[in-house]
Amino acid sequence: MIEFSSDLTLATLLILTAVAFTAGFINAISGGGGLITLPTLLWAGLPPLDALGTNKFQAVFGTLSSSFNYFQKGHLQLRPLWPGLVAAMIGSSMGTWAVTILKVEILNTLLPILIIAIALYFTVSPRISDIDTKPRVHQKFFNLVIGGGVGFYGGFFGPGMGALFALAFAALLGYNMRKATASTKPLVLATNITSLVIFTLGGHLSLVLGITMAAAQIVGARLGSNLVITHGAKLIKPVIIFASLAIAIKLLLEP
Repeated sequence: MIEFSSDLTLATLLILTAVAFTAGFINAISGGGGLITLPTLLWAGLPPLDALGTNKFQAVFGTLSSSFNYFQKGHLQLRPLWPGLVAAMIGSSMGTWAVTILKVEILNTLLPILIIAIALYFTVSPRISDIDTKPRVHQKFFNLVIGGGVGFYGGFFGPGMGALFALAFAALLGYNMRKATASTKPLVLATNITSLVIFTLGGHLSLVLGITMAAAQIVGARLGSNLVITHGAKLIKPVIIFASLAIAIKLLLEP
């Protein structure tokens, strides 16, 4: 059942709101904000499934805010992404279902290695810049394989999903970092909305807390996306590298 009230103290609510703002800011640039909101929700005493559902709820609004900002300022083209959005939603549904029946020990082992590899690629690759380069795969292949695959991962687990999408756009389609970062947001949004629907249908959502954190996410995401538009790769590269390494270290220490 969806929880419409909250027994949290004012101090705890303020902390969660501040954390949501920070997460929205980070997500707009690199992704990975969920790794600070989810543990904080658990610290506040929410049951694990309610924490997951509430985390998805507030994250959706932050991603929506940054997506709208990128679109409004001409850095996001939705038409080429529609097939990828559908694939991401299907993948997310399958991933959310799979996580309820499969063990995640193997993923916990492989994920830090994968994310460290992403950070290294962003460090050394000349394709990560403010200049478009030649695509390596066809858009249709990208939409099906990357949209569906990363969507599955987002529904199944999630940390670093934005960095995975950004890496794929830059490495495989040759997008510059502004365009790659902007293009990840609708795919992340589709993935998270799909998972959110499943959690909500299961009654795993603290609505009032989610709305409060969503408002902070919107503001943080707007500020973060504005910085991406202004500074491009010189901001995005170091933030993604730092966020990816932080995620990997956290997963290694606390799988």
